[in-house]
Amino acid sequence: MRLARFDDNRVGLVLNDGIHDVTGALDQLPAHRYPFPAHDSLIANLANLKPAMERAARACRPTSPEKTKLLSPVANPGKIMAAPVNYTRHLEEVLADKGIHHGSLVNEIHKAGIFLKATSSVAGPGEGVRLVHVERRNDHEVELAVVIGRKGRNITARDALGFVAGYCIGLDMTIRGPEERSFRKSPDSYTVLGPWLVTADEIPDPGSLELKIQVNGEQRQNANTRDLILGVPELIAWASSFYTLHPGDVLLTGTPQGVGPVRPGDVMLASLERIGEMRVAVSAA
Repeated sequence: MRLARFDDNRVGLVLNDGIHDVTGALDQLPAHRYPFPAHDSLIANLANLKPAMERAARACRPTSPEKTKLLSPVANPGKIMAAPVNYTRHLEEVLADKGIHHGSLVNEIHKAGIFLKATSSVAGPGEGVRLVHVERRNDHEVELAVVIGRKGRNITARDALGFVAGYCIGLDMTIRGPEERSFRKSPDSYTVLGPWLVTADEIPDPGSLELKIQVNGEQRQNANTRDLILGVPELIAWASSFYTLHPGDVLLTGTPQGVGPVRPGDVMLASLERIGEMRVAVSAA
């Protein structure tokens, strides 16, 4: 199943003929009062809603994705966890380029750990990236994004994929400089998720997916998730040894070699095997 969020917070199933609006099925979501839960309610109830969404999809006419404004498929992530330097060749390029490391100590992921990004940085491909501090280098980093589907703590790598709701493309945008990593990666729109959520049953092996990004038609990054230093199961296990994971939490698995700068007016085209592609425009905030 492919689940999109679009336009004025509509929810749709993505089928071969387009996006079918199934927003009405969300009436079955449980009602919440303050304090609201620390998870995304739609992701937490995805399995229960699936039959109603499939019925609703059959009853409406499709809309072309190109005619919609695609939002992040996850509306309320409790936290965004990100894996730094999780591809060996990316670690090599970071160490070789002062424009990336700015004299800071760069450790491979086993020493660097997982870092957090502000949830306010989330945007959809239709909203675009709005660069801040355009006088500095702002880079694209394309990644496989994992969306957690159920609550868990101290999850084993063997059981980890059973806690995944689905996957989408992630753009971990970053401002280069000497400041702490999460500070430079958390401006508004610096975490682009899309174009939709592909449920875990459609991607049984997230460890063998091609991912690419072009900027203005120029190929920048082209790799495969089989080259991850820590794969999806290991990342989930490690993250859950520090944090309780909740439905809707997002795990960015790391970016491969080929990161590079973008500027206002550029257009990024990111693609990921078995998920699709998303076009993201770059502007100044």
